[in-house]
Amino acid sequence: MALEGGSHVTHVEPNGSRSRVARVYDRVARIYDVYTAPMDWTGLAGRRQRVLGRARGDVLEVGAGTGRSFRHYPPGVRVVATELSPRMLARARRRLPEADVPIDLEVADVQDLPFEDRSFDTAVASCVFCSVEDPVRGLSELGRVVKADGAILLLEHVRPRGAVPGWLADVASVVTRRAFGFNANRRTEGNVLAAGLDIEDMRRDGIWREIVARPRR
Repeated sequence: MALEGGSHVTHVEPNGSRSRVARVYDRVARIYDVYTAPMDWTGLAGRRQRVLGRARGDVLEVGAGTGRSFRHYPPGVRVVATELSPRMLARARRRLPEADVPIDLEVADVQDLPFEDRSFDTAVASCVFCSVEDPVRGLSELGRVVKADGAILLLEHVRPRGAVPGWLADVASVVTRRAFGFNANRRTEGNVLAAGLDIEDMRRDGIWREIVARPRR
């Protein structure tokens, strides 16, 4: 499968940066739903519903944010939702009544998940790996905690194709990373493969990617 943006992958040693990401999202937690709402209005909510509709069994959601995904889970699943920022997770707790499935909340870092190997049937991440300092490490963790026949469902925005749009995303990331915690120029397709996962299915729509990956056998 051809990768967007070439074969470059993002791999950064944390060096204490996980707490930096947590601080950023603690700071923006009160306004997070306000400045991300336009993305939902322009199609993100539908993409999220489509991706999460494929979840089965015991589900791990990483980077749950303020819980905007909770209402999209299909019947019959059981969810553990994790988030690095305690303040974001506190806001997610308010959305638990929107869910039709049981959801437990836990503060955890996707780069160092506190779960046994092969614990979950499905892992879910929605707009998460634009923020993780070491996305390859985080994706590898999902591969570790998902069962051998399980699925990793990702909804992510990536670096735009083309020299000029890509350059603009690189420039924008300098600001967005500091102010809002996310990068606009991640090459998530390559990062998935670098993490030892196989891409089984992928839907491309502009900068958006809906990815179904599995642990590499």
